[in-house]
Amino acid sequence: MERKVGMISRARQGGTVRFKPLLNGSEQEFVASRRNTVLQTLKKLQIQCSRDEVPNIALLGSGGGQRAMVGLLGSLVQLDKAGLLDCILYLSGVSGSTWCMASLYKEPDWSTKLETVKDKIIERISGPGVSWGDKLAKLKKYYNGKDFFSLTDIWAVMIVTSFVKEIDEHTLTEQRNKNNKDPFPIYTVVDKQSKESNDGDQWFEINPYEAGYSLTGAFVDTSSFSSQFHKGSKKKHQGEFDMLYLQALCGSALGDEQQIKEEILEKIQEFFEKKDTILEAMRKEQPQKEHEEVKKEMESVSVHGGFASDDVPISPPVDGCYQVLMDLVDMNLTVLKGEDTSHLDESIRRNLNDLSGGTNHSIGSTEKLETADIMNLTMDVCNNLRGRIKFWLFDAWIGMFECVTQWIWGRKYNFLHNMTDGAVPPALLESETRDYIDAGLSNNSPYFSVLRKERDIDLIISLDFSAGDPFMTVKDAADTCKKLNIPFPEVNIPSEDKDKPKDFYVFRGKNAPTVIHIPLFNVVNCGDKIQTWQDKYRTFNSSYSAEMITDLMEVAGKNISNNKKKLLEEIRVAVGKKDPGAL
Repeated sequence: MERKVGMISRARQGGTVRFKPLLNGSEQEFVASRRNTVLQTLKKLQIQCSRDEVPNIALLGSGGGQRAMVGLLGSLVQLDKAGLLDCILYLSGVSGSTWCMASLYKEPDWSTKLETVKDKIIERISGPGVSWGDKLAKLKKYYNGKDFFSLTDIWAVMIVTSFVKEIDEHTLTEQRNKNNKDPFPIYTVVDKQSKESNDGDQWFEINPYEAGYSLTGAFVDTSSFSSQFHKGSKKKHQGEFDMLYLQALCGSALGDEQQIKEEILEKIQEFFEKKDTILEAMRKEQPQKEHEEVKKEMESVSVHGGFASDDVPISPPVDGCYQVLMDLVDMNLTVLKGEDTSHLDESIRRNLNDLSGGTNHSIGSTEKLETADIMNLTMDVCNNLRGRIKFWLFDAWIGMFECVTQWIWGRKYNFLHNMTDGAVPPALLESETRDYIDAGLSNNSPYFSVLRKERDIDLIISLDFSAGDPFMTVKDAADTCKKLNIPFPEVNIPSEDKDKPKDFYVFRGKNAPTVIHIPLFNVVNCGDKIQTWQDKYRTFNSSYSAEMITDLMEVAGKNISNNKKKLLEEIRVAVGKKDPGAL
């Protein structure tokens, strides 16, 4: 009897992997309640139907950095004003759209007070940023608080905070039972290994109840997503990540790899330029015993690179290590820009030799450095410096270089490790860890979260905030669905629309959901100035001013207000096509 109670308790705490095609029980309850809300809304819109005829409608927000965040907010505000927001059953996002979702869902039942919530969000994201001290404290929590430190942690603290202007330490599971009057939220990422090998299921979703592979149907409780599993049972618990980390996990593909590397390295450089503040933080954290030991050592031995203040020295090689790491940042940036690195090479070697009492350390050649060369050099230097200074921030700094060099993002324990379930692709079972990255690197719209057969979606409204080709997301979804035998309408774009998109497209298919595709910038809301708007709202812009936010929300909102009648008509069609008794 005791053993059974233990098993039940462990299962309730998310201690087992779930393999079932059915939706999670909590999601089923949520959807059932939400469908009643949709039914009442349809009646208000003069669309008569029975409960069985209520269509399942999913709203998708694509990636696009802060452009997507603001664009989705503006679209939702207009859906609310048009009386259509409560027709939406699911809200799913990629990348920048998830930043908007995170801001919304921290407010219980946000859709019932959207105007107030919108004002709070705009005030925050157009206001002052997160302080350096708060970023430092958060970085320390991430570095010390988990088994795997990756670029996602760095991206969260140094990049995402510059856009969302807050450190949100709430967790996704805290939203359970607090957003019962809102659409069901789904955040999406992709499995990096599966994407690169094209072997297995790369489409991964995270909601307040479960996290897992959308098409395979393998899930764990969201609170246990970071935990270590063995053969389907939890082996080692890891704390649930917070909403800031989730936004970084979902939203990191804001440019190509070189652009992202440059941005990260520049942020690291900017972060660590505050030398005096860093050293002061070290003094505060160094134990008094260590201070006394260092002080005695300093009295008897003169060591190059020492740093003292108020007659209380800290670990002697601080200055030298600090300079090597700053030079290493510069060298990586210089290589990316194709410029000469000889002066930095000289400085790094000199400081390493001084730190080692004149010993000439081999760190590899630095002549005509290519990408692979700088990776090897960076690792050599990091290995040389490791352990020289007993302070978490220097260890984290070295860890950052290793993450950049090895390009490690979103590393988690693989909850499918060593399982033998035949329904799971073998590639997902082998490795002890998996890496999760921005879904925009595969498809910049979260189609595959709502195309799960069990969700039985009738109508998809795709809000596309992508840069470049305004039809790429829907075309790629159609192509992928064809390969995977997933019902999806055929997508044909008139040739004259490719550079001058309209604001409303409908794609229909037999036994497939209808897809409405709405490009953000189009000839209706931008006239002949589409390129001007695209140039103004680039994906990797600095954070927007209040005026830019207002203008972008207005433009995005027009795509809804201008098409209210068309949206209503498609909802009516979806009601008419719904098969009574199918649910």
